[in-house]
Amino acid sequence: MLTALSIRDVVLIEALDLDFGTGLGALTGETGAGKSILLDSLGLALGARADSGLVRNGAAQAVVTASFDLPDDHGASELLAENGLAAEPGEPLVIRRIVKADGGSRATVNDQAASASLLKELAPYLVEIHGQHDDRGLLNARGHRALLDAFGRIDTGDAGNAWRAWRDAEQRLADAHAELESAARDREWLEHAVAELTALGAEPGEEEELSAARADMQKGARLAEDLTAISDHLEGSDGGAAQLRQAARRLDRIAGEHPLLADALEALDRAVIEASEAEERLAGARDALSFDPQRLEDTETRLFELRAMARKHRVEPDALPGLAAELAERLGRIEAGGAGITRLEAERAGARAAYDAATAALSQARTAAAARLDAAVAGELPPLKLDAARFRTTVEPLPESQWNATGRDRVEFEISTNPGAPFAPLIKIASGGELSRFILALKVALAEEGGATTMVFDEIDRGVGGAVASAIGERLARLATRAQLLVVTHSPQVAARADAHWLIAKSHDGLVTRTGVTALDAAERREEIARMLSGAAVTDEARAQAARLLEAA
Repeated sequence: MLTALSIRDVVLIEALDLDFGTGLGALTGETGAGKSILLDSLGLALGARADSGLVRNGAAQAVVTASFDLPDDHGASELLAENGLAAEPGEPLVIRRIVKADGGSRATVNDQAASASLLKELAPYLVEIHGQHDDRGLLNARGHRALLDAFGRIDTGDAGNAWRAWRDAEQRLADAHAELESAARDREWLEHAVAELTALGAEPGEEEELSAARADMQKGARLAEDLTAISDHLEGSDGGAAQLRQAARRLDRIAGEHPLLADALEALDRAVIEASEAEERLAGARDALSFDPQRLEDTETRLFELRAMARKHRVEPDALPGLAAELAERLGRIEAGGAGITRLEAERAGARAAYDAATAALSQARTAAAARLDAAVAGELPPLKLDAARFRTTVEPLPESQWNATGRDRVEFEISTNPGAPFAPLIKIASGGELSRFILALKVALAEEGGATTMVFDEIDRGVGGAVASAIGERLARLATRAQLLVVTHSPQVAARADAHWLIAKSHDGLVTRTGVTALDAAERREEIARMLSGAAVTDEARAQAARLLEAA
């Protein structure tokens, strides 16, 4: 709810700080005292157009600060969080709007910069202002379906689930048709590609194995001559290894003749061992690097085939087996496509039937709720001097292109103000006073389902008095048990119903005219209601009547 409103240098208001509480608050004062300035100031905080003409003459800027106390689960919380403007738990929501005399404005939400468009988004969650020229809230037909659903406690969850299932089924079918059409156009190419990939029979990792084998065989071909020459030096009866063994045997016969000969024999034995190992290693290398020219040719042929196929399909050689499976699957879907389409069409039809059933139930529930709402509003109209008026809630089917997760109904509130007159939207045929009273009747009937936490009614009692004014006051008081209400009124019957009362008055000091707002105590309140009853000269009878009104409230 709105807890405080601070105004600086707005038109005739120099400095004003107001604190608000729960229940019904009345703002009264003589015509021209500046009640509209107060509402214009609140409108600024809620994103209304910033007009430099609102800045008080001689001031550099006008500043309006509105504070709201909101529960944690309030509808505005998500919007604030999305924009990084959420207040700390337990802290108020503070909106400040500054308008400069030379043009331009800026706004903050919880001391952080915010746009006027964001304030306009926040406004419906915070305050509803119903006045002579209101074109929002209950007058906006786009919100009527949600209001009717809230009134009738209608759950749209089943319809929403059915809608999403139907949309998903439609999308799957469309995707299948598109894939089938695309695949059918490529069928000849697919058949050829699958055939040649199948004939190639590529295996995972095959390209790497072939490449390594080819490299080894090419290396063997390059080293073959050197390996043969080295073998000739080492092997055979005249090879180096044989010569070492012969020398070792001959030295062995004489090694005992001198210590140095024994040392030489040991060294020669080691050389013989090393030479034998070298022979073995050389033989192993020769075997490993040996190649069959035909095998090398076959290996290269296979390797080049794999690489050529990979280039053709713009994939890596190792991806060829997977590509073959993928293309074969696509080809298979073409051949089995008809059956798949039939299955998806059946799923779509089932999802559509489920949506039809869910929305038919919604339409029935809305029609029943509309009848109850019409009866509730009809009961509120006669006491508000709208005896000749009729109210109805139309529930009509929307074209299929406008169906959605909340159903397929168009809902709109309509009235006929005179017998025999056709029904039409509220805003088109209701006069200013009728409009405010219709809104009040609707608000009471709807029991404030889904509304803002604060409502402002601007001169809802214009042009009425007596019993009608009393009926308005009674309904405002009843509505104020569910939400915070502020009413700008000229009716003593309405003012007497208020839980709090402020007097808006204009003062002059010979040079400057100012508008001020004063919170009235019990005695001041009786005096103001007496003034409203009698006019400029307040009589004792008016004071007594004011006291009776206050006691009756």
